[in-house]
Amino acid sequence: MIKSVVFDLGGVLIDWNPRYLYRKLFAGDEQAMEHFLAHVCNGPWNLRQDEGRSWAEAIEVLCADHPQHRPLISAYRERWDEMLNGPIEGTLEIVAELKDKGIPIYALTNWSAETFPIAKTRYDFLAWFRDILVSGREKLIKPDRRIYELLLSRNGLLAAESVFIDDALHNVEGAKAAGMAALHFQSPAKLRADLIGLGLL
Repeated sequence: MIKSVVFDLGGVLIDWNPRYLYRKLFAGDEQAMEHFLAHVCNGPWNLRQDEGRSWAEAIEVLCADHPQHRPLISAYRERWDEMLNGPIEGTLEIVAELKDKGIPIYALTNWSAETFPIAKTRYDFLAWFRDILVSGREKLIKPDRRIYELLLSRNGLLAAESVFIDDALHNVEGAKAAGMAALHFQSPAKLRADLIGLGLL
């Protein structure tokens, strides 16, 4: 029986995308923007900050390889808040329903320790969670099973009684490896159906 629900944040509950910022910086040149986000400020580089690397180091490392792009690289941190859009409304409603039913809700996110406070200030609903484990603070990152185990142990939760929700399939598999039930988030409607199936809604 599932007694607690653990949410990923970005892509499940919060609409974060660097394109919201870089479309402005590239004046609508989608091809140039996509090349930059694939080859300069790309996912693996950003993930290192989620693992705990400082933004100051991250920017200097990248600028050493791409000095001509220093202003664009620096903007990733200096204007990071412009990558945040609103909450993903359908999911937000589900979280509210779970909270109102008294079901314990938690969050486990790959996020930089330096930028997470910006989100915490912007989104009041983050206060609904009993605990939010931020990878950048813990120096652990999904899908390493240790980060799931840390959330469970810190909150006295049993893996078999907890369900984890993430939009990245490899993170879902990481939760399963830690003994949790896990759902691959594809849409709020699909998530609602899955949670109904578990008897949580």
